[in-house]
Amino acid sequence: MTELQGKIALVTGASRGVGRGIAQELGIAGATVYVTGRSVSDDSTTEDLGGSVNSTAELVTQSGGAGISVQCDHTRDDAVLALFERIRREQGRLDILVNNVWGGYEDFAAANFVAPFWEQPMWRWELMFDAGVRAHFTASRLAASLMIPRKQGLIVNISSGDEGKYRGQVMYDIAKEAVDRMAFGMALELRQHGIAALAIYPGLTRTERVLRYASAEELGTSESPRYAGRAIVALATDTEVLQRSGGAYKTGELALEYGFKDTDGTQPPPFTFG
Repeated sequence: MTELQGKIALVTGASRGVGRGIAQELGIAGATVYVTGRSVSDDSTTEDLGGSVNSTAELVTQSGGAGISVQCDHTRDDAVLALFERIRREQGRLDILVNNVWGGYEDFAAANFVAPFWEQPMWRWELMFDAGVRAHFTASRLAASLMIPRKQGLIVNISSGDEGKYRGQVMYDIAKEAVDRMAFGMALELRQHGIAALAIYPGLTRTERVLRYASAEELGTSESPRYAGRAIVALATDTEVLQRSGGAYKTGELALEYGFKDTDGTQPPPFTFG
């Protein structure tokens, strides 16, 4: 598969989980993929979950693409600026940005994630908004400067949702709604430049963290991290993707429309809340 041969992609927060799966699928499609995160080796991983940007970059290369690892804390503007200056210097362009970095699940067990909002610790707000919403915005504004001169590009915000239903936790609901609205607003302003911006909703995904905490029953209809990656490859190779710009799409819905399946040959249905 070489549908994305010659394309330059950036996947933020790709040490593990959904980001790693997306990076691998972009590599299988032949793309050059910059992968970012804080973990660079097995002894520096977040909460001992394993994975690193170095191992993800190696996986991308082994899969047929070209993986480039960059250690980057996306809450630091100087680090993010240096990342994009490097991409500009080395490639002179960026075709695909996947805003996947997300700190909202860190220290998951330190406080009840679904407790009422008045019982939620304020450090959780910072993780969701600084290492999530703001990080997406910062990367997107810098990516736009690389995409606009070429009049093409795709920006994908990894989000979560189900037809406007409450997401079960106030901070989480606000953060993900902001991510969706960001994609909507960016789409309006980027359309004239031929650039698409949208959000996608993976279902319950078998990430390292989910496997640590989820029950067997909950995992029954779960997705692999590469399912979202296949959705993004489908979008990136769709010549009419601009028509989807501004929307939010479940991976299961995109699988039905584009005809791709998960790594085990199944087609997990669109995820629903409740």
